[in-house]
Amino acid sequence: MIINGFASLGAWGWIAFAAVLLVAEIVVPGYFLIWLGAAAAITGVIFLLLPDASWQVQAGVFAALALASVVAWFRFAWSRNSDASDQPHLNERSGTIVGQEFVIDEPIQAGRGRVRIADTVWAVTGPDCASGTRVRVKRIDGTTLVVEPA
Repeated sequence: MIINGFASLGAWGWIAFAAVLLVAEIVVPGYFLIWLGAAAAITGVIFLLLPDASWQVQAGVFAALALASVVAWFRFAWSRNSDASDQPHLNERSGTIVGQEFVIDEPIQAGRGRVRIADTVWAVTGPDCASGTRVRVKRIDGTTLVVEPA
C-alpha cells in the first residue's frame, strides 16, 4: 500500500506533501517539519522536470534532501547556540551573589541570620556575627547563603 502511494505520488503529490508538512510546522512549531517540507518541495520541483523517474528514485531524493536539510539546520543552530554568554547567570541570579560582600541585617546567632540584598531578604548560615558586620558569600546551599566574615 505504501509502495503504491509512493508510485502514484508524482511531482504534484510531493508539492502537496510539502504543503502539509509546512502547515504542520505552523501548528506544531519546532523547526523540524519545515526542513522535511522544504525537502519535499524541492523533490516535487525536481520531478516536475524529470516526470519519468521511478518511485524509488523519488523516495531516495527526498530522503537525501531531508537528511541534508535537517543536518544542515542542526549544525547551523548548534553553531549559533554557543555556551559563551556575556551574562552567564541571567536565569540564575543567585549565581551572581557568590563572592559578593553584604552587611548583616539580623545578627547570625547559632549559625543562622538574615541579610538584605537589593529587595530580597536571604537566610544566611555562618559563624556568629553582630548586625552590621560585613560578610562575603562563599556559596549558596538551596535558598540559604553560606557566608564568612569579610
